[in-house]
Amino acid sequence: MTFVPESFVPPTELVTADFRLEPLGPQHNESDYAAWIGSVAHIQATPGFADWDWPDESLTLADNLRDLDEHARDFETRIGFTFTVLDLNTGASIGCVYLYPSKQDGYDVQVRSWVTEQRADLDVPLWQAVQDWLAAEWPFEAPYYAAR
Repeated sequence: MTFVPESFVPPTELVTADFRLEPLGPQHNESDYAAWIGSVAHIQATPGFADWDWPDESLTLADNLRDLDEHARDFETRIGFTFTVLDLNTGASIGCVYLYPSKQDGYDVQVRSWVTEQRADLDVPLWQAVQDWLAAEWPFEAPYYAAR
């Protein structure tokens, strides 16, 4: 079951002066793993992650690959959309954005995002850019995205 209209074509890129978003997939495994494994405490302290049991430092690179395969399947089947946040200069993963059906009454999508501890300066710009992107290009009417 999808949570976007069948006629909707999900955007596959957002580019700003600071970063680029593209669908997260297995091709990002090593870069994504390096990003979050080095920023576990920072991610757990990021608004929207207090109720998550991730990231878990016991996960391996192989575990992460399984996760990325699942995110790619979710994107393909339109049940959720996960994007990697890429550094414009290096192409390395420096964060993620998750769009999944909201479990909270009154909201149609739950949005979460994180950036690495080293790129914490991008947390608010990412939050703002994603909010603007949702309003301009996505069909959601009531997103829940923890304030920054």
